[in-house]
Amino acid sequence: MRRGRRIAAEAALLAAVGAFMGAIGPYDTDGLPTGPRFLYWLICIIGGGVIGIAIDELAGRRLAPLWWRLLAVSILMTPGVTLLVDATGHWLGGHPLSLAHWLHNLGHVFVISLPVMTVRALAWRRPRREVETVTLVAPPLPEAEAAFRRRLSAKRRTARLIAIEAHDHYLRVHTGEGVELLTMRFADAMAELAQAHGHRLHRSWWAAADAIEAIRWRRGGAGEARLAGGLTAPVSRAQAPALKAAGWF
Repeated sequence: MRRGRRIAAEAALLAAVGAFMGAIGPYDTDGLPTGPRFLYWLICIIGGGVIGIAIDELAGRRLAPLWWRLLAVSILMTPGVTLLVDATGHWLGGHPLSLAHWLHNLGHVFVISLPVMTVRALAWRRPRREVETVTLVAPPLPEAEAAFRRRLSAKRRTARLIAIEAHDHYLRVHTGEGVELLTMRFADAMAELAQAHGHRLHRSWWAAADAIEAIRWRRGGAGEARLAGGLTAPVSRAQAPALKAAGWF
């Protein structure tokens, strides 16, 4: 059912663009009678759109970012759409069919194909979602962090634990009382904090659950977390499912 609605919406969008082109009659088509002119543009836009959508579904989705994808799809679809345009013009207006005429129309077709595919892409593009709500979690049990906290200086041993960042053979521990460096493997720190209320964000980042303020997700599944104290940390695709399961959609 959802696929059927998507196809209907695609067709309606292309038909609307075709009707608009028929109304303004660009590229000397204003000399055609009203009926043939609208039919010409509906065939060209809807037919050309189908060609472009097929190319986009087969090859375009492998390209990123979006603007490179739109440019590549528009270039790839132009030769085939130009053939359709020439055939439709020959049928409705008696325009000649020749290589020279096809080459002449390539530029015109590309100029129309790019904005049409852009409008389609923007219509279906999902906006980036940023979670601004704070997940309420129970305060961490003292014993869950006790072993790790004993490694910190007296000043930071009882401070709020915000995040841990791995750098080669040492850790940068972010707390409410500033940053402290520890000579320790990240894997050993994760073992000591296994029962603490926190999340692994990346292969080199861990954050306390109540220190995560927002996560902005990117295309491809990765993201960026905003933490307490003005920190930002990368979120890897591998850790994304656990964070989303915790409520950070």
